Amino acid sequence: MPPPNITIIHPDLGIGGAERLIIDVALALQSRGHKVTIYTSHRDPSHCFDEARDGTLDVRVRGNTIFPAHVGGRLYVLMAILRQLHLTGDLLRELWDGKIHGEVEGEGEGETADEIFIVDQIPACVPFLKIFGPRSGSGTATARQRILFYCHFPDQLLSRRDEGGQLVRWAKGLYRYPFDWFEGWAMSASDKVVANSRFTRGVVGGVFGREKLGDLSVVYPCVDVAVGSAGEAKEEGLWGGKKILLSINRFERKKDMALAIRAYHGLGEKRRGTRLVVAGGYDNRVQENVQYHRELDELATRLGLQTATSKTVVSALSIPDSIDVLFLLSVPTAFRDTLLQHAKLLLYTPINEHFGIVPVEAMRAGVPVLASNTGGPLETIVEGETGWLRDAKVDADWTAVMDKVLYGMEQADLDRMSAAAKQRVETEFSLTAMGEKLEDEIAEMLGKERRPFHGFQQLLVFLALVGGVLVVAMALLVRIL
Repeated sequence: MPPPNITIIHPDLGIGGAERLIIDVALALQSRGHKVTIYTSHRDPSHCFDEARDGTLDVRVRGNTIFPAHVGGRLYVLMAILRQLHLTGDLLRELWDGKIHGEVEGEGEGETADEIFIVDQIPACVPFLKIFGPRSGSGTATARQRILFYCHFPDQLLSRRDEGGQLVRWAKGLYRYPFDWFEGWAMSASDKVVANSRFTRGVVGGVFGREKLGDLSVVYPCVDVAVGSAGEAKEEGLWGGKKILLSINRFERKKDMALAIRAYHGLGEKRRGTRLVVAGGYDNRVQENVQYHRELDELATRLGLQTATSKTVVSALSIPDSIDVLFLLSVPTAFRDTLLQHAKLLLYTPINEHFGIVPVEAMRAGVPVLASNTGGPLETIVEGETGWLRDAKVDADWTAVMDKVLYGMEQADLDRMSAAAKQRVETEFSLTAMGEKLEDEIAEMLGKERRPFHGFQQLLVFLALVGGVLVVAMALLVRIL
């Protein structure tokens, strides 16, 4: 029997942590002999990871011709679901026609590969794949089909519902209700649910109930240990050898990059010869990215810090020596790795981050990490050995660690932390480790009967609810316009 075919469904191949994870999932499984295809509703070649555009992976953009990503800056969740369902329809047609993985010959005549679907972020397509999906890529019933849902975090907990007045919050709660119910129900249609950390597993089990989702496993995100390691380039220095404190995150308020700026300001005169670099995902289509970058720049300016913003590597390398805080928008992967090679400390500011791939990337490069003592970093960072965990609400504690790394530690101690960090990544968070864990989960699914799912009636009810919401939303927009 040939290795199972893998079809991955992911909504938007940008340059965030979830996107890096799904790319690594594809690479890990492809390296183990699986034929891997990624389906997505959006991929901008100028705003995605290299592997998603250079032919390393088979990426197909579907489900983006009928529904927009949002309507007037609203209805994101509804549009995301409709776009995924559109994508799923295209995928199923291509699957039935043998246009995804093609024919796969095994040792026995007529033998076909099993089909594994891996879905993350949005589970809307899972019931459709369960009910309407064929049993194999060639349409025969001799191979098995299974669906694995990789849960980063419950979407209903990511939705902001505390904005506006009481009436607005009530309306948003009413709007979200069918989607919140549908999320858990759709997820339960999968044959296996895995989480990206023990922290996420606990939250998912508490929100949806473990009896609905079955045994929840943990598959940690990974990094490629073959890249990003420190080398001779580190000795050359950046910006005249300035000591670099680095923050990498998407420009979103929940990432709290303002903490890094406030703590850096707390160094006072000791900032001489240093620079805080705030780099991360930035998309002009996302209003919050634009607004939050402006807010961070204004904060730094109010604190008396000189700032600059660069969108290219060339402009970043040519900024004046007087700049204290440099904002890098959508930094290319290669330059991000260069920054990690030169950084003295990685500042990871989010509270209750579900996992957090950036600290692992920093440790891979041998850079110690200072992170919030909540969420995923509790599982990735070893206090005093690979980094430090501090209260994100106490700026002074963060400033103290910065001071310690910059001026209070011997190089031999920093070298020991660097070696420990690299070793931890290689053991726990490598592509090899993730590939082995995913293989175990796939084998477990294939070794069992499919999880029962009797949801056709509920599916029709949900489609009716979505149709009703869409009609009301369109009517309101027409009235407004």
